[in-house]
Amino acid sequence: MLYSRALFSQVTTNQPVIVWLHGLLGSGDDWSETLYCLSSFAHFVIDLPGHGGSQALECDSLPMCAEQVVTTIQAQLGARQPVIIVGYSLGARIAMAVVNSDASERINIQAVLLEGGNVGLNNEPARVARWQQDSLWAQRFACEPIETVLEAWYQQPVFGTLNTEQRNSVITARRNNVGSAIAKMLTATSLATQADMLPVLQRSPLPIHYVCGEKDTKFQSLASEYALPTSVLANAGHNVHKEQPQAFAALVEEWVTTTTVSCS
Repeated sequence: MLYSRALFSQVTTNQPVIVWLHGLLGSGDDWSETLYCLSSFAHFVIDLPGHGGSQALECDSLPMCAEQVVTTIQAQLGARQPVIIVGYSLGARIAMAVVNSDASERINIQAVLLEGGNVGLNNEPARVARWQQDSLWAQRFACEPIETVLEAWYQQPVFGTLNTEQRNSVITARRNNVGSAIAKMLTATSLATQADMLPVLQRSPLPIHYVCGEKDTKFQSLASEYALPTSVLANAGHNVHKEQPQAFAALVEEWVTTTTVSCS
């Protein structure tokens, strides 16, 4: 079972618990600024395999990660407790895999919010290129000092909107990662091997909402293609909850409140 923290004293089956899934290299602590702004809600924070308190645990694929998440929710919160899943990047892709599983028969999912998650690559050349890219990064994480790889990782264009202070803060927070564990997770959950989740999301009866940053032109373009209900947050890039935690929290609060009312 994955490491998790329940940030509430008591909840009822009338009140949903928000389940938070972080991105690659992160941990449940990544959500702290957002959760501070959402103190009136009940939260359940999970560390994904190879990360944080789950560092010693492994998974072989995205569906297996989803299974570990569902098992953890079921064991800690029970089958009846309503939950709303929020995932960022890798966490968003795992949330998609949860939707594409038998999870609804085992836990009470009310809605899903996806922050900057890719639904999948729809052509073979793109998958081949992505596998090569992920394999190279995995080799670096496995063989080089973690600090060296992190400095290079956060120079990628997708993180270009992080200011120097934010980038340094993220890198410092990531230095406790074990490179070999990240390497395994990176190849196990590579976007190159992910099934196309868009049809799954489009036909799901669950309320699904997509979030991306105004400065994240790549994922804005993808969001337009996905045609899912979408919010674009101003003055933010790929990592919306890190760059604009208060605005992200306000969006989550409004969406969860509206969704809960519509589902009741």
